[in-house]
Amino acid sequence: IQAEFYLSPDKSGEFMFDFDGDEIFHVDMEKRETVWRLEEFGHFASFEAQGALANIAVDKANLEIMIKRSNNTPNTNVPPEVTVLSD
Repeated sequence: IQAEFYLSPDKSGEFMFDFDGDEIFHVDMEKRETVWRLEEFGHFASFEAQGALANIAVDKANLEIMIKRSNNTPNTNVPPEVTVLSD
């Protein structure tokens, strides 16, 4: 599974790849490099971190478009409804 996201206003993102629930690698956004969970994985496969950085840039641009289309209206937190049942 490939997972990627970009957060605002934190201005940070993450790109990772996992198989069967275990992380294979992630991309360190600051160092701009692929970080393999186990060093041996890097001997059998490769991944260019630039591809992930490009995806995160697209995520950021898409998020900015969606924020503009919503007139910069922040989402309001609504407390959940709670029902307590007694015996």
